[in-house]
Amino acid sequence: MKAFRKFQSALRENLSEWIRKIGEVDILVGIPSFNSEETVEEVVSVCALGLKEHFKEKRTAIIISDGGSLDDTRERANQAKLPVDVKRMVAIYRGMPGKGTSFRAIFEAAKLLKADCCVVVDSDLKSISPEWVKFLALPVLEKKANFVVPYYLRHKYDASITNHIVYPMTRALYGKQIRQPIGGDFGFSGELAAFYAGEDVWQTDVAQFGIDIWMTTSAINEGYSFLQADLGTKIHETKDPSIDLGPMFRQVVSTLFFLMGKYEKNWMSVTKSQKIKTVGKVSQVPKLESVSVSLNKLKTEFVDGFHHFEPLYQQVLSHQNFSELKGRVENLEKKGELDFPVQLWAKIVYDFAFIYQTWSRNRRRLVDIITPLYFGKVGAFCQKVADMDSEGAEQVIEQEAQEFEKLKPYLVEKFKRWD
Repeated sequence: MKAFRKFQSALRENLSEWIRKIGEVDILVGIPSFNSEETVEEVVSVCALGLKEHFKEKRTAIIISDGGSLDDTRERANQAKLPVDVKRMVAIYRGMPGKGTSFRAIFEAAKLLKADCCVVVDSDLKSISPEWVKFLALPVLEKKANFVVPYYLRHKYDASITNHIVYPMTRALYGKQIRQPIGGDFGFSGELAAFYAGEDVWQTDVAQFGIDIWMTTSAINEGYSFLQADLGTKIHETKDPSIDLGPMFRQVVSTLFFLMGKYEKNWMSVTKSQKIKTVGKVSQVPKLESVSVSLNKLKTEFVDGFHHFEPLYQQVLSHQNFSELKGRVENLEKKGELDFPVQLWAKIVYDFAFIYQTWSRNRRRLVDIITPLYFGKVGAFCQKVADMDSEGAEQVIEQEAQEFEKLKPYLVEKFKRWD
């Protein structure tokens, strides 16, 4: 990765000056953005409407923290109609390019503005309503939670990184059934924002797509209280997992594995998961939009990747897991049948998670070689749920997450032998 200059703050002078002028707020809404000209104006307007409708007695502001968009994102954000009492600032953050650095600027702003609550939402949302702001902020303002995570139904092919690794791993490791650990739309206290701002992680994958899982995992392990907010459905600019999600997968999984090492003493003793209390219910739920996947490309990436990295898989995986994986690949090549049971997938993820802690070579490279196997798992899932609706697919995801929990002793035993 290109080395980027380390800055003491993500705030440029124009944003710092605006913060000094504003003084203090009760609620800060932060919107990280990059090349979101088609959606950002609506997102800003809806957030402002949510603040006006549900928190009209509060001092409120919106920051659009932009990554130097090459389209008209900043212009569109400035064009959004806002009530006169809702302050707005569109600013380019400073530091390593990425969603995490964008959040860093929002965390710092929340701290300086002494905000009681901070809400962050994605700039590419198509399903956001004013109630999202209410349900993400109110539990924090009422001191019922320090961190509010989103709960929403998504298309069965959307959120593949969440569904097949981040959700089941977070649930199994830390015992929290947080359905959307990297949902991107959160509410949190000013205290938690200050904690995030003070951490020295802004030269790592946390500065990019590792930010969401870092926020969630850190909040769990640092003892902050949780709630989920039911936001209905999430519709946004989706990506085909076979084409667009490689860098995101690496950054998220690298952060997930790194935090496993940091919080090992916490998760080793967790034996079962707990449900998270869910609050709110949006009044109107938009219909989910279809998400396309290239099944043939997923199969090809799986097979080609296995053959390319086969010696490394033989080194990283247990003998039994490697043999079973190789058999699945051969079956796909000979018969065209893609079968990747969740039990095998969970053990493979656990093998990699353990080896990551002891790996003396390039850890990024180690995570990269999981990607073809992830493509195989996603392809198998897409085949399995092809004739199901999103609710039916959700049941499959829940069953698979339970399998990760059941197989956690396999992971724990590896760490015990290592220790």
